[in-house]
Amino acid sequence: MSVWGKILGGAAGFALGGPIGALIGALAGHAVDKMSDSAAGPGAPDATKQIAFTIGVIVLGAKLAKSDGRVTRDEVDAFKQIFQIPTEEMKNVGRVFDQARKDARGFEPYAQQLARMFADNPAVLEELLHGLFHIARADGKVSEEEVAYLEQLASIFGFDARVWDRIRAANLAADKSDPFRILGVGRETSDKEIRDAHRKLVVENHPDRLVAQGLPPEFVEMANEKLATVNAAYDEIKKLRGIR
Repeated sequence: MSVWGKILGGAAGFALGGPIGALIGALAGHAVDKMSDSAAGPGAPDATKQIAFTIGVIVLGAKLAKSDGRVTRDEVDAFKQIFQIPTEEMKNVGRVFDQARKDARGFEPYAQQLARMFADNPAVLEELLHGLFHIARADGKVSEEEVAYLEQLASIFGFDARVWDRIRAANLAADKSDPFRILGVGRETSDKEIRDAHRKLVVENHPDRLVAQGLPPEFVEMANEKLATVNAAYDEIKKLRGIR
């Protein structure tokens, strides 16, 4: 069964608890809003994490789309593109998106629940931010409000300023001109340290590894896109440095 079938069946809410479980429960007519999400922490089963990740991107994507005061058609289309939503599930996923937009809670409770669940798998949270940047770029411009929103998410996820700068550089056109920032290294960094930084990012962001940590298979193409950005940055540095 795809991750969409697991979510829209409604039973996932009981396993997750917290605000994510409550959202699923509201759609399925279950009362789970008072349940604890302690059982869905870092040691949660992969299927539970995949559901939480997917709902998390839907909710945070819906709230991202509203952060600059408007929801454009391009953002909605980008949302559908990232998720690779089957045609037969489009209507149901739209229900989740609409429920998230109507939810009176801010984005913080959802981000905090995800931060707890993926505390041991920060690379998965990076993928979530990468997907949200993709949505933000869809209308041709990432607004200051959207960047501020994403930076707040990064902080809740536990990323420090250096990691946030690397994530931002990999996703904003103006910053992609600096391959050193994309790898999270300085221009004075030694060739060996740059090789090590590149290798570490490749290992951490390998799609198979991410899926094992809770990334739904439906999001693998997004992970491949990020890996391609990392490799392109390293290739550019090699040319600049004459590294073989």
